[in-house]
Amino acid sequence: MDRGRTRWIFDGHIAGVGTASGTRLVLGCWTHSPFGPFGDVMVERPDGHRVLLAPDRRTARFIAATYVFDEVRTEPVRVTVRGDRWTVTSDSLTLRFTTGRRGPPGLALRAVPRVLAARPRWIEAVNLPARLLRGVRTHGTAGGGRHEWYGARDLRPVRGADAVFEGEDLGPQAAVVPPVRFGFGSTPRRPCLVRVTTTVAGPRTGSPPRSAAR
Repeated sequence: MDRGRTRWIFDGHIAGVGTASGTRLVLGCWTHSPFGPFGDVMVERPDGHRVLLAPDRRTARFIAATYVFDEVRTEPVRVTVRGDRWTVTSDSLTLRFTTGRRGPPGLALRAVPRVLAARPRWIEAVNLPARLLRGVRTHGTAGGGRHEWYGARDLRPVRGADAVFEGEDLGPQAAVVPPVRFGFGSTPRRPCLVRVTTTVAGPRTGSPPRSAAR
């Protein structure tokens, strides 16, 4: 890593889900992070309005400084996992989904050691195959002069998702179309859950940059 830059590592899961209403949802469920365990949800409405749901101001500031949102909300994001069933709740959102059996891509990713998944050179090397096979990018520029790398370690399909946002039933599960526009890339078109190590590198400021949050 370049001098004068610092690195933040997040280990957990990302789920991308589309709905028949046109609203798309991206869940981040982080078991290990610089902020401890937490969950967050990025929501993009059919009209393109992008909302971040984050559990506290500290995580909200960091995420909002890395990605782009039209609205940032701080509210508890609770993630419950029972076997293959996931439930996500907050003041604004209820999301439920079930994961299916992993296919060949998931089996291949499970062989990637965690230490390798956190190495930028490895992630950059698999960027082209990922774009060809899944239509996703594994690294790119982010806000605040930062760069991000996504090191995937497992992949499962999402089945039977349903969601209610601000009291509105978003309808049955659908493809993540159009792609979400929070950062340099989107989740795969087909709803899925990815085990991932995310590395964010940026200017050494002593603490994450501040961004407005309510």
